[in-house]
Formats: sequence, C-alpha cells, structure tokens
Amino acid sequence: MRFTKFGKALLIGALSLGVVFGVTSCVESYTVGYLYVTGTVTASTGNDGIISGFRIDHNTGKLVPINGLPVSSEGANPVRAVLVTSSRFLYVLNRGVNAEGNGDCTTADPCTGANIAQFVVGGKGILTYQETFFTEGINPFRLIADSTGSYLLALDHDAPSSAACQAALGASVTSCGDITVFQINQTTGRLSVVQNAAVTAANCPSAQLPCPLTYFPVPANPVDFVLTGGYLLTLSGSANSGSFPYTGGTSVWPYAYGSSNGQLTVSSNSSQTLGIGQGNAIITASGVIYVLDNEQIVIPAGCNCVWNEGSSPLTYYGQILPYTLGGGGVLQAETTGIIPDSLPLTNPIQVLVESKGKYLYVANQGNNVTGNNQDSGIAAYFITTAPAYQLSFAPGQPFGSGAGPQCILEDPSDQFIYEANEYDSSITGRIFDPNSGNLDGMRVTSTYALQGPPTWCLMDGRTG
Repeated sequence: MRFTKFGKALLIGALSLGVVFGVTSCVESYTVGYLYVTGTVTASTGNDGIISGFRIDHNTGKLVPINGLPVSSEGANPVRAVLVTSSRFLYVLNRGVNAEGNGDCTTADPCTGANIAQFVVGGKGILTYQETFFTEGINPFRLIADSTGSYLLALDHDAPSSAACQAALGASVTSCGDITVFQINQTTGRLSVVQNAAVTAANCPSAQLPCPLTYFPVPANPVDFVLTGGYLLTLSGSANSGSFPYTGGTSVWPYAYGSSNGQLTVSSNSSQTLGIGQGNAIITASGVIYVLDNEQIVIPAGCNCVWNEGSSPLTYYGQILPYTLGGGGVLQAETTGIIPDSLPLTNPIQVLVESKGKYLYVANQGNNVTGNNQDSGIAAYFITTAPAYQLSFAPGQPFGSGAGPQCILEDPSDQFIYEANEYDSSITGRIFDPNSGNLDGMRVTSTYALQGPPTWCLMDGRTG
C-alpha cells in the first residue's frame, strides 16, 4: 500500500500522539504501598484502639485512606504491630488497661485484657480480624517477628513466677520479665506457644513431668529487645522505671536464638553494661545495632569531632550508641563511639537507615506533651563505612516533624519518609533526596490528621 503525502502526515501525527499517550501512561499515578498506623481513638485509653491505613501515591507520596479502615485493634492500647508471611497476616499487640482504666500499668497494677490480635491482609490493603491470642506473662509491650516469618516474640515486662526467674537466671534473681514465643501457622496465621525446653516449671505435678515453662525469663525491668545475627538482645534497666513507656536501660543481655524451633538459650556471656542510664530503644539496621539513650552528653570545647558544632562546650540531650555483634552476642562499639543527638532535639526513640545505607535518621519524640514540638524532630547523619564506620551530621538537619513522633519509616519505592506523631495526632510525610539526604516537604499535602494519638506504624509493600 502506498501513502499520499497527506496520508503520511496523518500517520506520523497518529504515531506521535501514541507516543505522548505512552509517556503519559508511564507516569500514571498508582499505589506503591500501604501505611498502617495503630493508635487510640481519643486521649482516653479505656476503649479499643484503632488501626488506620493509607494508600501511598507513587508520584507524589500523597496518602489516601484505605476503604474500610480504620478498624478496631480488638483491644485497648495497641503499641506494636508486625506483618509476616509475605504480608498476609498482621498482628497487633494490645497492652490492655489497669484497674483505673488507663495504660499506666505496673507490677502492682497490671494491665488486664492484654492480647495479640491477628488480622488477614486482603486486596487493596483491607484488614479482616481473625482471632485473639495471649502472652504467658504480665504487661506485654513489645512485639517482633523473626526474619523467616515463622515465629512471633512478645516481650512481657513482668514474668508470672519469681521461681522461674531463679531457675533460668540464677539463685539470686528475685524478679524478671519474660518473652513469650509463638510459632506461626504459615497457612492460617494461628499462633501456638513455644515451650521452654531448658527450664522446668516450679511445682510441676510428678504425673506431668517433664513440665517445661511456657515462656523464657529475661532480666528484670526490660525496656526493649531485638533479633539480629542469630541472637536476641534484651535492653534492661538497673531499676524499675515505673509505668509504660519503660525507660532507663543500662545493660544488654544476649540469648542465642534457634530459628528452627524458636528456642532462646542464655548465652555464655552474661549482662553487658553499656555505661548509660536512660536507654529506651535497641534497633538493628544494615548490620549495625543502635542503642538510643535519652540523657545529656557534653562535648568539650575544641573537640576534634566530626559532629563538633562550635568552639564552646555543647550540651546535647540524647545520644546514639552504634555497635556490631561479636561472638556470644557481645556488643562491640564502633570506632567512633557514642554519637550525640542533634540540637535542640530530645528523647530519641527510633532509627531509620534508608534503603541505600547512606543516611541514618533518628526520630526524636521530645519531652513536651503540650503539642509544642520545639524539641521534636528528625536528626540526620551521613554514614561513612570506609575505612571505618562513622556518622557525621548531614547538611540541613535537623528536619521538622509533627509533635512527638513515635515511629519513622521509608516507603517501598524509596522516595518518601513518614512518621506518626503522638502529641498532635498526625502523620507527616517528606520527600527523600538520595543525593543530599535532605527531607523536603511534599508538593502535595504532607500532614494528615488521625482520629487520635498514634502509637506505631508499619509499611506494606505488597499491593496485589
């Protein structure tokens, strides 16, 4: 077939239009992931908490509420949530309430109604409640899953038996916390308690011998825990820090973790004192373990430090302790040692290392509960790994946030960073610049209101 000159022009125009539409379709907006946030409906914590959910727009980072959410967390005071088994199941840890109807639970006034609620993650991010499970100890407050998605571990602030504390940790131990380990059914998501093969329960009837414990004792006054490199590390305090949120971590105790059976075995290396007094988190990211400490650190004048910000002595109101994991679960300090938090921020609580491993961000909750976020924000550090690991302040930091961020995370497309803020019941989103580490405000709305104070957030990259 032969085309006239006019026909050729029409054909070229049609092809050009097709190219334009093709390019347009390449940048078409779509959902790159789901952001879930647990929280309380109001400042009153006597009612069930909620789980809110948002679709993340690939082009802008805009958050759009998921249809059908929020839903009840199926318990009061949800404080942690995890996704497992290729994001098919979501588990929420609800702390419950004390006798006065609030979440300030102590050994003398423990939480009741605490549970772990299981949800199925359906199409378009919808959550459907399935079943409720219970830990073996008292006052649960932390929840993690192992890397295989086979086991779920809950940290209870108080063990139900002091005799078990002595049997597991030594005759001089009179109180302890505990970890309840659950095996996850890969088909249904149901949880079953893993028995402690190393410790026998006290007062076990002879007809029932052997009678293993249904939990794993840990040192008293636990603050946080983390799984890394075949070990479970518990951050504990030297004294009871009072009601939740627990702080005052001073030492770390290692357990060998059996990924094939969920067993925790006391390491031959006992508790390791860190030389701090207000540790409130232990986190692992990109092969480094970070302990966050909410206490003052004074940098002397003339310090030849990569973070030195002036010639006069400077007082920082938080610090980051980076470690690698040594034999037997022993923490080995990185060569740069303790790193100060950014001024004027206080109370570091969460760490994020972005996907390329070049920048580290620390969410600082601050200590002001009135909604004034002058000491809330995000500290940012540039990570150098050669010739040795080193952190230095990134240009332009600290970056703003809402008041009292509880968590910080990166979206699955590595473009946006979000945090959920307790004191002003909001989510804040920022664009991540991979070249400078800068966090810019989004070109669309970057702050999203929640129905009540958030407690935790997590990201789901499965959108099918």
